[in-house]
Amino acid sequence: MNNTSPNSQPRPLELWGGLECTVNRVQDDYFSQLDRNGHALRNCDIKRFASLGIRAIRYPILWERTAPEGLDKADWSWPDERLPALRDAGVTPIAGLIHHGSGPRDTSLLDPAFPERLADYAGAVAARYPWLEYYTPVNEPCTTARFAGLYGVWYPHARDDKSFIQALLIQCRAVVLCMREIRKVNPNAKLVQTDDLGKTYSTPEMAEMAAFYNERRWLAWDLLCGMVGPEHALWKYLIRSGASEADLLWFRDNTCPPDIIGVNYYVTSERWLDHRPERYAQHHRGLADGIPCADIEASRALATPTAGIGPLLTEIWDRYRLPLAITEAHIDANREDQLRWLLEIWEAAQTSRANGVDLRAVTVWALLGSFDWNSLVTQDKGYYEPGPFDVRSPLPRPTALAAMMRELSAGQPLSHPVLRGQGWWRRPGRFLCTPVATPAALTSISADGHRLLGAGVAPILITGATGTLGRAFARVCQKRNLAYKLLSRHDMDIADPACVERALAHYKPWALINTSGYVRVDDAENEVERCMRENTHGASILAEACARLGVHLTTFSSDLVFDGRKDSPYVESDPLTPLGVYGRSKAESEAAVLAQHPGALVVRTSAFFGPWDKHNFVTQALNALERGETFVAANDMTVSPTYVPDLVHTCLDLAIDRECGVWHLNNGGSVTWFELARLAAEKAGIDAAPLAPQASSTLGMLAARPAYSVLHSERGVLLPTLENALERYIELRGVDDPEYEELAKTAETRVPAAGGNRQLQETPPEAVHGGF
Repeated sequence: MNNTSPNSQPRPLELWGGLECTVNRVQDDYFSQLDRNGHALRNCDIKRFASLGIRAIRYPILWERTAPEGLDKADWSWPDERLPALRDAGVTPIAGLIHHGSGPRDTSLLDPAFPERLADYAGAVAARYPWLEYYTPVNEPCTTARFAGLYGVWYPHARDDKSFIQALLIQCRAVVLCMREIRKVNPNAKLVQTDDLGKTYSTPEMAEMAAFYNERRWLAWDLLCGMVGPEHALWKYLIRSGASEADLLWFRDNTCPPDIIGVNYYVTSERWLDHRPERYAQHHRGLADGIPCADIEASRALATPTAGIGPLLTEIWDRYRLPLAITEAHIDANREDQLRWLLEIWEAAQTSRANGVDLRAVTVWALLGSFDWNSLVTQDKGYYEPGPFDVRSPLPRPTALAAMMRELSAGQPLSHPVLRGQGWWRRPGRFLCTPVATPAALTSISADGHRLLGAGVAPILITGATGTLGRAFARVCQKRNLAYKLLSRHDMDIADPACVERALAHYKPWALINTSGYVRVDDAENEVERCMRENTHGASILAEACARLGVHLTTFSSDLVFDGRKDSPYVESDPLTPLGVYGRSKAESEAAVLAQHPGALVVRTSAFFGPWDKHNFVTQALNALERGETFVAANDMTVSPTYVPDLVHTCLDLAIDRECGVWHLNNGGSVTWFELARLAAEKAGIDAAPLAPQASSTLGMLAARPAYSVLHSERGVLLPTLENALERYIELRGVDDPEYEELAKTAETRVPAAGGNRQLQETPPEAVHGGF
């Protein structure tokens, strides 16, 4: 945790971890991240955290959880178990006492007694754990005051400047009093004070408002450092908003400068204000001091992206000259962009240190991911953002971020090929409006293009150039800025060993995704040799070659490896009992692939539908029903459909994570084909009257098929529900441009305003960033 060694030489940049632990209140409901990510009941996570090589962790000892009914009834059993385990694992806890919370039910951020009550709790924590050295009594006081006092998002749901300032002063006063009580027990205790560090840019017409936001972002740190007096740029605003001179000057008499300033930075932290709201979607529009304007992430609007966190670190260092740490680095994005975001933050930190900034560490936030931050944790809809560990598996599953963290902490070269590419926040397709010419103030700090994909980047090879799935992978790789090569059978016949060798030697891929094969289930009964060649023999040849060359392989199997006699969903470990030639070819393919290449990923899936081809069942059903034509569908075969975009995105994430073995991937839900068509029609608002249920035995299918082939995963449920998938499919079905991709996979979300404007007349949006 120290930045100098005994010989006074600077120590390497440290890697820290953070656990999303928010217990926020919305009306009378509490939203607990610790309950949702499972860490509340899982002590074994501490070994997982330590395995990443982190030196410290931002760890919760939250007031609301430990003493919700007062100190006399406090339950210390949870921190009693966890804190010593962290110490024994060699990970220093940075104790958090309030994390976007408002305390027990009988208080709030507007309660004058809040500071003293939290300080009493802080003193009790210090007395019980006198060895604790690092504390964050209140996380992000300025940001929390905005969301609870200015936007009305969290309890007590106020929406005015007076409440914002009152909540800010109460939280900052609480920090001072907490550290006073803590230092009575441990005089060496250190304050790590976090807040969101962003910056607002604007058109000239909005320059005054942008300047106000850029001053307001410092308020919590300024107060703690005793820098707020009549000479402060926002003194008049503070007084006008209800703060008394005595309340403000109290901080000059009771300074509590952070020992480490904690900088939290997100892709949404930098904002663009525009006096032309008509250029933007409705949810970006509002009023700032009565002026119509738009407020949007700078990355989504500016033609030339900002340089990111680097210049902001210089700004905060120049202002305070106090040690810094990046205490939250996280992005809600596809896996490769999560890796690229961490790399950009890490490199900016190293550059800042080389330029004389005393920057101690970078904290990878949300080690266990986070839930529903796309709605500012105001809803319980199950939206999950993975982190270094993905908690959707029975036990947290390490992702590629975990591997990258281990390399960073060990000082090893970063090895993942996908790092050689720009994140979505720097790519041409990032815009949510007509790009705005870069303001002059930004031209000197514009980002370079050193991560544009180009020659020499190891690609992903995708077989099956003429198939729905192969083309879908190519489309998504292009959108995600993943180098790829889509191969036809002419380019590489997977059942020809020499052809496979030549292709792998030529393209030098790091991963191969095999979507080719024989797909005509009925014809397979009479074309056994061809089916086995393309599905089994070819996959085995690929596996052997990929294993020998260290290439990750993803290949696909089917629900038809099961006979349907089970009365509950099939999981990965169920025995294979195919009914027909096609199912047997896939079952034998699975065994051959995993025998040749234990590191391969075999994905079982079923019943594709999606927006990018006209031949899938759902599209054909809706097209026929729209025309008023009768559409026949089996009502005695139960399946678990799969939305192709979800499948492709998830497979790419798993390939980047270098996952292996058999995985079941399908959208949660089970329906007959008839029910699927009816549900899709209902979602699309199409009359389902022409839909005709029929027994499968009358449909002329030559090959036997299981009556029940529903898939479920014992390894992790990674795809959204079927209803959710159908709703998104219907949205894309009406889009004229078939190249359109869901922005939710790359958008970091929508926020209510960098600053939230002094009077932004806007209902808080449904989606915001991923962590504040």
